[in-house]
Amino acid sequence: MHQKLVTSTPPPPPSCPMHQKGAEALASTPRSSDSACPYKPDDASKLKPRSTLSKLNPLNYMFSDLSQERAPAQKIALDVEREPSTIPKGTGGGNWEYPSPQQMYNALLRKGYDDTDPEAVTSMVSVHNFLNEGAWKEIRVWEGMFSRGLAEGWRMSQKGERGLAEASQSGDEPSLMRFQGRPKDMTPKAAMTQVMGWLYPSKYKTEPPFDRHDWFVQRKVGDQVKEVRYVIDYYEGPDEASGEPVFYLDVRPAVDSPILAMERMIRASGDLWYKASGASSRQTVSAN
Repeated sequence: MHQKLVTSTPPPPPSCPMHQKGAEALASTPRSSDSACPYKPDDASKLKPRSTLSKLNPLNYMFSDLSQERAPAQKIALDVEREPSTIPKGTGGGNWEYPSPQQMYNALLRKGYDDTDPEAVTSMVSVHNFLNEGAWKEIRVWEGMFSRGLAEGWRMSQKGERGLAEASQSGDEPSLMRFQGRPKDMTPKAAMTQVMGWLYPSKYKTEPPFDRHDWFVQRKVGDQVKEVRYVIDYYEGPDEASGEPVFYLDVRPAVDSPILAMERMIRASGDLWYKASGASSRQTVSAN
């Protein structure tokens, strides 16, 4: 289930890894290997090189000690105001904050992207914030469906768009614990999509995802708390006729347990049942 996101903000410039298509984005290798990502592996030296934005904090894309000062030789002033996200911190203390354009620019320079155009940074920040909000919105739907059990998830999944709207408002509010950027590690689902595109290009042909994130979400189940890993594939689609860039996010829980595998099966089955049973047509008629 892909979520389509259309933004009126111009696409990122070539210096941003998100602007690159397919395998080119997956092969992006900035010069620095420092990371401010909340996810801290046991042995960082064994990690493969990752794209710049994947190495930074998932929601503010910056180092913890990055200043708001203008960079050397920077000719134009950039905004230093930071925008709060709608994503609660798993450790408490409110929501995550996005970077200011000045912080994003400093982060890109520090990562070795010296050719970044300062005039494009504001739109770059807007696009990344927009995609993060879209990813969290979809995670919120999944959590609303299944945080109260598989039976409740099956009930909502049979209701189409009404079920999705209900799920987005249901259950306890989840929170984001930490994040891992893995742009070079194609998910099995994305790899299978590429195989299907090779076999049936007229139906399944698509560029590989330009990025992959793993988000670790805190789910409240009654009085207990559990961690659920979500996998997010980021795709870039053809622009709208108006020229607005289009992105598709494939957000789903990772198959880390039989329960999470069942959640994915239930949501996919519920969507198929909704369409095959004619409920989709009946809902459209009733809406008219």
